[in-house]
Amino acid sequence: MKSIFRKDIDPQCAYCEHGTTTANKETVLCKKQGAVMQSFSKCKKFKYDPLKREPKVVRVLSDYKKEDFSI
Repeated sequence: MKSIFRKDIDPQCAYCEHGTTTANKETVLCKKQGAVMQSFSKCKKFKYDPLKREPKVVRVLSDYKKEDFSI
């Protein structure tokens, strides 16, 4: 089966299955470490959870002209 996720994800506690993000979004409560971790930190227990990853915002260009849409 073909994977829809990249294989070269940089491990970060912010999107680890074992972590829970706190209200300030800068720290993560880790079940495995039993500690408060920085969201950008990592450990050897990292397990990727794709639902915690936030996609990049796509910029919409607004400088289109009517000629751009005609044939």
